[in-house]
Amino acid sequence: MKLAVSGKGGVGKTTFSSLLARTLSDQGKIVLAIDADPDANLAAALGIADADKITPISEMKDLIFERTGAQPGTIGGFFKLNPKVDDIPDTLSTKLGNIRLMRLGSVKQGGSGCLCPESTLLKALITHVVLGRNEVVIMDMEAGIEHLGRATAQAVDKLIIVVEPGRRSIETAGQIKRLAGEIHLKNLAVVGNKIRGPKDEAFLRENLKDFEFLGFIPYDSDLIEADLSGVSPYETAASAKQVVEDIIKGLSV
Repeated sequence: MKLAVSGKGGVGKTTFSSLLARTLSDQGKIVLAIDADPDANLAAALGIADADKITPISEMKDLIFERTGAQPGTIGGFFKLNPKVDDIPDTLSTKLGNIRLMRLGSVKQGGSGCLCPESTLLKALITHVVLGRNEVVIMDMEAGIEHLGRATAQAVDKLIIVVEPGRRSIETAGQIKRLAGEIHLKNLAVVGNKIRGPKDEAFLRENLKDFEFLGFIPYDSDLIEADLSGVSPYETAASAKQVVEDIIKGLSV
């Protein structure tokens, strides 16, 4: 099962991704977690010690030069467009239980779509992870799907958009849906987060009628406290964990 998680910043998609990964790990599944959002920290949400010391792949200059034949930060020129990446998930990931984590980082020059060695390596890595690996893959992505191309989109089993009751969150969900349509990624679903009651759930259903809903995670101050304390939400959020378990059953992971 290959799952991509997206949504507006602050809606709780990294929290949801971590709960998904930790729950699956406890169920005995082998999970490859990909932090593809430069502004998020999936490692800390998972409860990995020294999460801030994990070097993103995009900042591994020696690796990029070794695999592409070009120095990071250069645009154009000659470099390998199909670099070797199949060993990276096993050798350059951090392990927690049944979970392996990789941080992709960002491409600072020219954007994620630039023709540069960093971007080429990251795209090749994502393609391999989605098409060539046989474990559960969970990708925590920024408010878009920049790292996915047409080839990889066809192999993503579900793009899960995390939303909260709010107009901007709903607008972002619509933008992500349009981007997904451009690369023919059709398996979209929504998870409602920070739900205070039936009115919030009804609000989301009314404004996102064209989406499949996987579940609704209740507002829980324990999740906020976990984040402030640097503790994995998996250790504190019993109600959210139950919703995530039900979502996993529905996904048949």
